[in-house]
Amino acid sequence: MTAQILFVQGGGAVGTHDEWDARLVESLERALGAGYAIRYPLMPDEGDPHYAIWKAALLEQFATLDDGAILVGHSIGGTILINTLAEEALGWRPAGIFLIATPFVGEGGWPSDEIPPRQFSDRLPPGVPVFLYQGSADAIVSPAHAGLYAKAIPQAVVRTLAGADHQLDEDLSAVAADIRAVTGH
Repeated sequence: MTAQILFVQGGGAVGTHDEWDARLVESLERALGAGYAIRYPLMPDEGDPHYAIWKAALLEQFATLDDGAILVGHSIGGTILINTLAEEALGWRPAGIFLIATPFVGEGGWPSDEIPPRQFSDRLPPGVPVFLYQGSADAIVSPAHAGLYAKAIPQAVVRTLAGADHQLDEDLSAVAADIRAVTGH
């Protein structure tokens, strides 16, 4: 059986989907090998991401996924993904949530007029594993954000990758290893 993966891109510049995060998806595909199908939709207005617009696009994507799908978000895409999951009940159960270099919104993190600070641990689908990946040399999202998420989601597994940048040096082998462990493939 092929496992479904939804990969939510980062944003902030036009071209992020094709010029930056496509390399992350390619790395993940190589590291996972056969048995996985990655969906990688272009998010609306990627150069100026807005929570309500991206949330609506995510809800459309969620409607096409089955129980056991994997959810992966990079950067602001991960922020919007985790906040959407905390607000909306899914009609299916994901196998895991994987956040890469994801800015935390709230005290100690990034400010936002669109995303309210929230507690996640009791708002996420129960029993679904959450993994956080953060490069220690990320110049865009401070490694402290992973610590803020760890406090907000105590059950999360945090992986700090020594020397890795915001794109995890375009090497998602650590993410792939955890996805394989969760899915059993």
